[in-house]
Amino acid sequence: MSGADLHLLQWPAMAVTVLAAWLVGAQSKRRRAAGFWVFLVSNVLWIVWGWHDQAYALIVLQVALAALNVRGVAKNEVPGRADASTER
Repeated sequence: MSGADLHLLQWPAMAVTVLAAWLVGAQSKRRRAAGFWVFLVSNVLWIVWGWHDQAYALIVLQVALAALNVRGVAKNEVPGRADASTER
């Protein structure tokens, strides 16, 4: 990918992030789980874009958010719970 192509990566990264937020807000456990996985894809896209633009604070933020998204995947898949959304 050229520098111009990487500069345009911010738009799909933004769209994927919005889609992930919409999915995480769903009542369906399956859609919430998908949302966390889509968030992880957006984290990778933002890291690639941030690396290209030398936006190191953005990269650190995305790594932290990725860890939270991994936690979200795990919490959403807690066995024996009808709905993990009630946990604090």
